[in-house]
Amino acid sequence: MTIRVLIADDQMMVREGFSVLLNAMPDIEVAGEAVNGREAVAKVRELAPDVVLMDIRMPELNGIEATREIVAADGAAKVLVLTTFDLDEYVYQALRAGASGFLLKDASARQLADGVRVVASGEALLAPSVTRRLITEFSKLSETPRMMPSAQAAYGDLTERETEVLVLIAQGLSNAEIAERLVVAESTIKTHVSRILVKLGLRDRTQAAVFAYEARLVTPG
Repeated sequence: MTIRVLIADDQMMVREGFSVLLNAMPDIEVAGEAVNGREAVAKVRELAPDVVLMDIRMPELNGIEATREIVAADGAAKVLVLTTFDLDEYVYQALRAGASGFLLKDASARQLADGVRVVASGEALLAPSVTRRLITEFSKLSETPRMMPSAQAAYGDLTERETEVLVLIAQGLSNAEIAERLVVAESTIKTHVSRILVKLGLRDRTQAAVFAYEARLVTPG
């Protein structure tokens, strides 16, 4: 199945470069391009891509607000944020807004394609230590948990096992790794993850990890 990608970046060279790299992959095609956040939101409605490569700093509507609007529209598109350096608070805000992960603009062709595949599959691009470092760094800035009130209110509804799984998600473990750690079937962990996201009203594992850090379930290192 071909993964359809929308590239949103105000720099033509970046858009063209990523288009060439992604179109060279047998399972990925670039469905369209956008030069600013407002156009990105409109193109998502028009083209219904699987993944949006979203530059964080764009005119008219920045990547954070564009991500928020795309997620709020409750479509299937996953947002993968692009940035020039890793410890970027704008990227952190985009993760909180619902982005599924981020990539540096100097990522290799393989890293770019793999990132698109991971996000398209419904997983969060959370395994790389740099993403966890970003979350831990900026969650320290909050004296009190800042995650959306609905998630805070629902936190008490989590079972002890669901809380345990949430902590392990925040530590960057995959479903298979969590299953091995807790000595249960991977399908059981998938069920726990689904219930956690539903109860907390979160979009994916990335938001769950951000929530866990901001709620101080995991102590920033």
